[in-house]
Amino acid sequence: MSESTTAPAPKKRDRSEKRTGPFLFYRQVVAELRKVVWPTQQQLTTYFIVVLVFVLVMMAIVSLLDLGLGKAFFEIFGGRN
Repeated sequence: MSESTTAPAPKKRDRSEKRTGPFLFYRQVVAELRKVVWPTQQQLTTYFIVVLVFVLVMMAIVSLLDLGLGKAFFEIFGGRN
């Protein structure tokens, strides 16, 4: 026979487990943010330019496809007289 591969049931929270208070949560968030490796100004500028160029190229591709397919459908189905 084959074994069942069902996901385990979610754990039920014990009543003994306490929720994290807002001050502890804030301290944990600050501790995690200190671990982040922030980009330098040069890296940030480079990433910005790369993203901007990519978005502009994708806009051009989508615009050209829209224009071309629109004209093709009007030719096929005789849209405008």
